[in-house]
Amino acid sequence: MESIFKFSKVFVSLNSFNIVRNKSANLRCICTSSIKNDLMEFFDDKKNWGQTEVKSGRSWRKEELRLKSNTDLHKLWYVLLKEKNMLLTMEQESNDQVRLFPSPERIDKVEESMENLEAVVRERNRAYHMLETGQSGERPGKLTTGPFGLKYYYKMVEHLIPKFMNKKWSEKHQFYKPDQDVSRFLLKYREKLYLNKRRQQRRDFNHVIGLMNRFPNMDMQALKEQYPNVDIDKAKKSRKYRGDYVPT
Repeated sequence: MESIFKFSKVFVSLNSFNIVRNKSANLRCICTSSIKNDLMEFFDDKKNWGQTEVKSGRSWRKEELRLKSNTDLHKLWYVLLKEKNMLLTMEQESNDQVRLFPSPERIDKVEESMENLEAVVRERNRAYHMLETGQSGERPGKLTTGPFGLKYYYKMVEHLIPKFMNKKWSEKHQFYKPDQDVSRFLLKYREKLYLNKRRQQRRDFNHVIGLMNRFPNMDMQALKEQYPNVDIDKAKKSRKYRGDYVPT
C-alpha cells in the first residue's frame, strides 16, 4: 500500500513538471522578436503622396494627458516623436522636389501635443518631489543681469571645475559690469520701449474712437474690458468722436 502511495506521489509530481514544461514551451512558441522596418518609416503613407490636404485630428490636451499613466505617456512621447520625424522628413522632401507640403499644420499639432505632455510630466515630478522632499525638484536658478544690462533667468548647472578656473564658463556667461557704453545702451533701449508703448496706446485710443463712431450702441463695459488701457470718458471728449452721428 505504501509503495502504491509513493508511486502516486511521484506520478503527480511528474505530471505537474510536464504541465509546467508544456506551459513554458507554449509561452516560448508565442514569443515574437521585435519588428524591424525599413527607412520608409520616415515617410508618410504612400496614399498621401501628391495630395493637397491630409486629414488629421487635433492635438492632445493637458486634461486628457493627466488621465493617462506614466507608462502610457512614455509610449505616447515616442509615438509623437516618430510622427514629428516623419513630418519633418516629408516637409524637407517636398521642399527638395519644389512641391507643396500637404497640411503643414500637422507639425504644429504634434509639437503642441509634445509640449502639453512635457508639461504634465513636469507637474507630476514637481508634485512628487514636493511630497517627498518639500522642494520642486526643478533645476535651481536665479534672475541675473546680462552683459548688456538686461535681465534674464539663469539656470544653474553643476561643473567639475571651480568657477574661477572654468574658462569656458567664463567665456560663455558674461554678466553685467558697470560701463559707460552699457549705460548709454540702456538709456536708448528704455527710450525705445517707452516710445513703442506710447504708440501702442495711441493706436488703441484711435481704434476705440473708431469703434464708437461705427457702432454707437455698443456695450461700453465690454469695450473697457477689451481695452483696459484706454480711458473711455477721455475718448468721448475727443474731437474725433462724433457722438450720436451715424454716417449714411
